[in-house]
Amino acid sequence: MRASPEDHLTIGEVIDRTGVPASALHFYERKGLIFSERTSSNQRIFSRHMLRRISLILVAKRLHIPLTDVAEVFDGLPADRAPTHRDWQRVSRRWKRQLEERRRALESLEHELTGCIGCGCLSMKACLLLNPDDALQGRGPGPVRLQQPGAAPSA
Repeated sequence: MRASPEDHLTIGEVIDRTGVPASALHFYERKGLIFSERTSSNQRIFSRHMLRRISLILVAKRLHIPLTDVAEVFDGLPADRAPTHRDWQRVSRRWKRQLEERRRALESLEHELTGCIGCGCLSMKACLLLNPDDALQGRGPGPVRLQQPGAAPSA
């Protein structure tokens, strides 16, 4: 018999299939990331298509993507039925844009770490040139150049 996305799995079957403990599944459910139903005997069952959501949560966790970001992306998916190919395309485009923004931010951080990050520390030789007399102090606390993209240090 061929598995259908609409098939139901017990919580034990979901645990076996995903490796995610019951406590985490309950947590994801409380957060609205996954959904279950109850049988007449009050047993929690999950639609098979929840496996994809759980898999994406695991991938996001591995990539250090906050669950709030995952929830935002999942908001565009139906909870009561298996998402269509079109649903997943729409969601994946949105997530792709978020990941591209994150990649650009990381590349910017990588570039800035080799020079002055505008923290006003005056501990690096570059700070004497890029932030003389701690001029960036007037723009606020912390790594000003990283917190305010496009801001150039005053010379």
